[in-house]
Amino acid sequence: MEGIIIHKIETNQFKTNLYAVFLAIPLKRENVTKDALLTAVLRRGTENIKSQDEISKRLEEMYGASFDCGIEKTGDNHIIKFYLEALNEEFLPEKENFTQKCIEILLDIVTNPLVENGGFIEEYVNGEKENLKQIINGKIDNKTRYALDRCIEEMFKEKPYGLYKYGYIEDLERITPQSLYAYYTELIQKCKIDIYYSGIFTNNDVEKIIIEKLKKQEIQARTPVYIINNETTEIKEQCDTKNINESMDITQGKLVLGLDINNNEKDSRFIASVYNAILGGGANSKLFQNVREKNSLAYTASSSYIRTKNVILVYCGIDIENYDKALKTIKEQLDDMKEGKFTKEDIEDAKKLIISSIKSISAEQDTEITYNYGQELSKEYLKLEDYEKKVTEVSKEQIINLANTISINTIYFLKK
Repeated sequence: MEGIIIHKIETNQFKTNLYAVFLAIPLKRENVTKDALLTAVLRRGTENIKSQDEISKRLEEMYGASFDCGIEKTGDNHIIKFYLEALNEEFLPEKENFTQKCIEILLDIVTNPLVENGGFIEEYVNGEKENLKQIINGKIDNKTRYALDRCIEEMFKEKPYGLYKYGYIEDLERITPQSLYAYYTELIQKCKIDIYYSGIFTNNDVEKIIIEKLKKQEIQARTPVYIINNETTEIKEQCDTKNINESMDITQGKLVLGLDINNNEKDSRFIASVYNAILGGGANSKLFQNVREKNSLAYTASSSYIRTKNVILVYCGIDIENYDKALKTIKEQLDDMKEGKFTKEDIEDAKKLIISSIKSISAEQDTEITYNYGQELSKEYLKLEDYEKKVTEVSKEQIINLANTISINTIYFLKK
């Protein structure tokens, strides 16, 4: 079915099978809060399983199967995620069509919500609005996450990626059970849908079961509207560095630098990954060693690469009075990278760090699905062994060349 892709991942490493449904829609200010609320409301009940308690009871009867859902921001897309994990049929005390039961429940939650009076159940909507309000208001509780989110918000001001994934209080108050259901009915017929099943499957009819359930719920083929983000798509605008200072009742300052990578060459992500690992990827990184260990300017110092937007975030937790020294030292590390002031051993350590994380991808069913889905969204497909090979081939010259395309977009400081 066009716009609805079913993916099979065969693995015998686990005693469980994992089923996942992802709905992808472009991030929009007018919809971001609805997306977050919708995710929570859908898990509350279906036309066949009327409440969250009933869903939990049904799963418990299935040898302790588990369900989870959530919302993520991936590039310029908002992703509504649903997971169901259950014991593999091979390990059941009695043979039964367990896979079909799992698919029926998962797709029932996604495609067959409980409705009354032309809308979702008012009690469920109101309850989840209160829960979401607490999440939005509570985003300042984790100061590190808050500082990172605020830097991203400033870097991508008035752009989709700058939106907060859980939305906004002022939008939440305007949503009714009817308006949310109207939005859902449009979304479910237009969004990109990816369905994954991972594990051991002796039944070859899994895809057929999924398609039959979708047809029963009148889920039609569609030309999905979503955004393809990868290192080649992100064209940066030249701009002066933004300096943002914000005050809050805190004891430790949070310094975040948002770096633009002005390199859009295909496969530059492998070079950027090695660059980031040398800069701030671990205990041997330049940031950790120079900002934290040698100069004692930070409690923690690290960096992370966001491939979908071709940016790097540098984060340091510092004593507030050390701001100028810490910022100067961070900039010195960026200059050192441009001048090639890093060793062969630095490069090898960085590659080992990345390859270790690549090898861990297939060690968990959810991370393997996430990796595969990331490739689906970016429309660039690479086996894990090829990913490793690309990383090992990165040269010092390539790292230096990439370093010289990097500019500081935003400096964000959360202080007292």
